[in-house]
Amino acid sequence: MKPSPMQQRLLDRVEEDREEIIAFLRGFLQVPSPNPPGDTRQATRYITEYLDSKNIDYKVVGPDPEKPNIVSTLDTEKPGRHLILNGHIDVFPVGNPDGWSHKPWGGELVDGKIYGRGACDMKTGTTASIYTYAVFNELVDEIKGKLTLTAVSDEETGGRLGAGWLVENMPETMGDCVINGEPSSPYTIRFGEKGILWLHVTVRSKGGHGAYPHLSPNPIKIAAKLITELETLNETPVDYPPNLLKAINEGRVEAEKALGTGGADVMSRLSVNIGSITGGVKINVIPRECSFEVDLRLPPGLSREQVLPRVEAILDKYPGASYEEIRYDGPLWSPPDYEMIETMRANSRLLGIDPKPIISLGGSDLKFWRSHKIPSYYYGPMNHGMGTVDEYVEIEELMHIVKVHLLSAYQYLTQ
Repeated sequence: MKPSPMQQRLLDRVEEDREEIIAFLRGFLQVPSPNPPGDTRQATRYITEYLDSKNIDYKVVGPDPEKPNIVSTLDTEKPGRHLILNGHIDVFPVGNPDGWSHKPWGGELVDGKIYGRGACDMKTGTTASIYTYAVFNELVDEIKGKLTLTAVSDEETGGRLGAGWLVENMPETMGDCVINGEPSSPYTIRFGEKGILWLHVTVRSKGGHGAYPHLSPNPIKIAAKLITELETLNETPVDYPPNLLKAINEGRVEAEKALGTGGADVMSRLSVNIGSITGGVKINVIPRECSFEVDLRLPPGLSREQVLPRVEAILDKYPGASYEEIRYDGPLWSPPDYEMIETMRANSRLLGIDPKPIISLGGSDLKFWRSHKIPSYYYGPMNHGMGTVDEYVEIEELMHIVKVHLLSAYQYLTQ
């Protein structure tokens, strides 16, 4: 299928702006915005200077001055729908820079790839949103309704000070649909995300001298057994809503491409990760306490109320074991067959890729809109080094994502 004259005009525009788009992303990557600590003021200024250069008005808002959020609304004053473009400014910390073959804050362009922390998560996607918004400010006479840009902080630590705050405090950020460029890979569009249930488990005992193991149970040994048994939670049956199950099954091949081998199975079931463990004071002492943190990811069709009794049944086998719930965000999803999904798929097919709708393994800021029943979807680059060394995005992936976002937003606001 060939692009229509309108689609070709927009595709040509993106190609004409190729060097500008690449330069913007490289500059964006050169401005550190790790979270924690979460100070994104310099990166926010980088975006606002770009908007200033395009004569675009905006607001810088939020409850934490070190974690500002940018909001800008283009109101055509013509009846129509309201589309939200969302992306986050903060990125994972770098930690120890050893192991990087390119500077983590360098934005280096090498062999068709742009390297740097945030290259795929998610400064590429945020670049797509900002560029799309800037172009629409020139095309205001051609569209209807409203378009709002939200570039937010705090996503990497839950989003309550960023997108969560906007949704609760700024009505102009509540539209009819939201699109976002989190890393999905060009092969998949994410229409939902697994829920997050975090637990802090503690095992206590009398403790004592290491040469007298008969006098006290060892909390570290008990924790080891507990951890092994908690892994069986991934066998918890999931009652998927039928339309979600259909979409997930149809997208298994693409999910394996996007998530890696085995990703399709993980997408469909509860997953268990032990993120930290603490215990012991000395090699020859039976500790009095050992604690560890559990990260459970719940697919749609599974809730905290279904999972916690299983957790409690396991812990009840081990005297001295208890847990505390430290975070819960339930699984949320939008219709996998909504108009925007079909629009994005059709526009991507023009470029040679037919992405399939699937569930995301990780969380995103779209949960705040989905909790208000606003259809929300993300389509972004492949996960190349997200959270580890040598994170990068391929230039052609960057251009693909920008094109699909621009075409899809235009189609949504002209129908």
